[in-house]
Amino acid sequence: QVQLVESGGRLVQAGDSLRLSCAASGRTFSMGWFRQAPGKEREFVAAINPTGGTTYYAASVKGRFTISRDNAKNTVYLQMNSLKPEDTGVYYCAGPRRPGTFLRYSDYESFEKYDYWGQGTQVTVSS
Repeated sequence: QVQLVESGGRLVQAGDSLRLSCAASGRTFSMGWFRQAPGKEREFVAAINPTGGTTYYAASVKGRFTISRDNAKNTVYLQMNSLKPEDTGVYYCAGPRRPGTFLRYSDYESFEKYDYWGQGTQVTVSS
């Protein structure tokens, strides 16, 4: 069982930048970030493959957010630039129990494919 702990969320103004971190207690494979706004379903934000060489983004954040990882530290990051009020929500990192879980892009977007979840970190963007 891998424990995931997110950090870095806070209140910022529109246009600001913020970096989220997700520290894992052990080895991880592909990892993803999701977010959930009040009254809305959890949505995919970004994902990264085990080596960090391939990344995936939701259309709403592409060009503004960057996902990266430091496998030596078992940590995944989400750099968020040009933040907008609609980016407000609780951000969760997640990972699968086994390698090879994701065979296509749509797999990364599906929260059912992920087994481990952090407790979430709140990001609030004021206008």
